Amino acid sequence: MNPLLDKLQTYPFEKLKELFSGVVPNPEYTPISLGLGEPKHPTPAFIKQALTDNLSGLASYPSTLGLEALRNAIAGWLERRYQLPKIDAATQILPVNGSREALFALTQTIVDPAQKDALVMCPNPFYQIYEGSAYLAGAQPYFVNSDPARNFAPDYDAVPDDVWARVQLLFVCSPGNPTGAVLGLEEWKKLFALSDRYGFVIASDECYSEIYFKQEAPLGGMEAAHLLGRSGYPRLISFSSLSKRSNVPGMRSGFVAGDAAILKKFLLYRTYQGGAMSPSIQNASIAAWNDETHVVENRAKYVTKFNQVTPLLAGVLDVALPDASFYLWAKIDTLNNISDTEYAKRLYAEYNVTVLPGSYLAREANGVNPGSQRIRMALVAEVDECLEAAQRIVAFTRKLAGAQ
Repeated sequence: MNPLLDKLQTYPFEKLKELFSGVVPNPEYTPISLGLGEPKHPTPAFIKQALTDNLSGLASYPSTLGLEALRNAIAGWLERRYQLPKIDAATQILPVNGSREALFALTQTIVDPAQKDALVMCPNPFYQIYEGSAYLAGAQPYFVNSDPARNFAPDYDAVPDDVWARVQLLFVCSPGNPTGAVLGLEEWKKLFALSDRYGFVIASDECYSEIYFKQEAPLGGMEAAHLLGRSGYPRLISFSSLSKRSNVPGMRSGFVAGDAAILKKFLLYRTYQGGAMSPSIQNASIAAWNDETHVVENRAKYVTKFNQVTPLLAGVLDVALPDASFYLWAKIDTLNNISDTEYAKRLYAEYNVTVLPGSYLAREANGVNPGSQRIRMALVAEVDECLEAAQRIVAFTRKLAGAQ
């Protein structure tokens, strides 16, 4: 067996299952889960119709490069969404089966296993695929702690020069999971300068880009590159997905875009890996990328939901409306010194609400686990269910505070 598999840590939801093992939740309450970031809004009917209208595609092997019509649809969306110049859909776009497998596969493409001290840099807290992909590529993950004083942006200024010199791939997640933080243009400028100096590739994970709460949409990596005059998006690959944007997580449909030279090698890797998308899914994806009305309606649902739920929770927890994404990232360490894991366990037992302990989403770096004493709440269900969950959390937290 590959010995690198032994470096992989248990996935957060398996840890949660173990935490809840043997716990019998209060039967007075119906179960509500805010633990898994899986969209629960209905899939738009026109996307389902496009899928069923194209089931004949199941009779054909798909190409890894994907349908030209899909790549053109994605290119058109990128140009409209980020005000980008014309994108070459033949060389700068590649459809993928959701962002998770593509994030993992890109790491295998980028990392040079001959460099024994290679690093893959990740934000902390982070999406665990970043860490696992680094280990299985033969590299070491390097975690950069988020700074609550800077809206949870990773503190890249604290990274020593000798560490930057070993970095081969930098994962950026903006909007961030679980913090909802969005990188600004000055932060992108700094990262691009570091990439130019040290030669590492930037992988920009942007799957939450269409769920936001301000008038201005979150800045994307390719958009930042364009605004800074970086023609051709050197050493930049951006990832996006239909899962959150269009409420189709089961379609496993997304794309990567950016540096054509890197995508040429990535296409070669994926040709051997077998990462081609079903033609039926591709045609449904074309319909989704070409429509923006359902995205605006979906975002409005989240805005309504967060505007109602956030003030309720802010009355008992240290939590605020994020820049973007569908998570609330709440601090609980003033509550009688209860840990995030104990908070989650007791909330589940007493009120039948599931949240994810923040420490499960981070690693200790420089003596700190930035997820410790925090919880992540995924407000993915309809508003009534999220409000009910929030009311239970308020009651539970007040009960804890009263026990001090």
